[in-house]
Amino acid sequence: MGKIVKIAGLDPSMSNFGVVFGDLDITTGQVVRIERMELIQTESGDKKSVRVNSDDLRRASEIWKRAKPIIDKAQLVFCELPVGSQSSRAQTSYGICIGVLACVDKPLIQVTPIEIKQFVAGKKTTTKEEIITWATQKHPEAPWIKRKEKGVEKYMNKNEHLADAVAAIYTGIQTDQYRQISTVISSLI
Repeated sequence: MGKIVKIAGLDPSMSNFGVVFGDLDITTGQVVRIERMELIQTESGDKKSVRVNSDDLRRASEIWKRAKPIIDKAQLVFCELPVGSQSSRAQTSYGICIGVLACVDKPLIQVTPIEIKQFVAGKKTTTKEEIITWATQKHPEAPWIKRKEKGVEKYMNKNEHLADAVAAIYTGIQTDQYRQISTVISSLI
């Protein structure tokens, strides 16, 4: 086996922030395993009793407190960088997610949602279901969120965010940014 580094994949969102953690063989660019998955869910508070900006601060803090311990264990982080939006509320969420990502003090490989869709299925119209199917087939060993339905285990739709985080890793491995950083990391270990 080659040189193994700890990696994290992130799919940032105010309501469902996906974080995955695993091992990458930096020599071959192969994701060896995904051993941990965390879906950080935050809900907006009661708008009548709490100011919206105070609630946003609480949610951002909650996301960072849960994501940071996982990110701290990684040597390299991959993320789906969110894109801007039309509504002011969505733009606020975007700003908070960018702020959380700005706190990551590790090499951060950034990919876009379109790059992920292109990588997973070769088209810009790749569906959430296609990404979940792709990711769960790549890493059946990962602790996906499941439920039993009539005695059969099924993947829940919430896996969308975790699947995007896994896909961010695989898509990021294809980038020039990764090739440059991996050469440096490989020479240091």
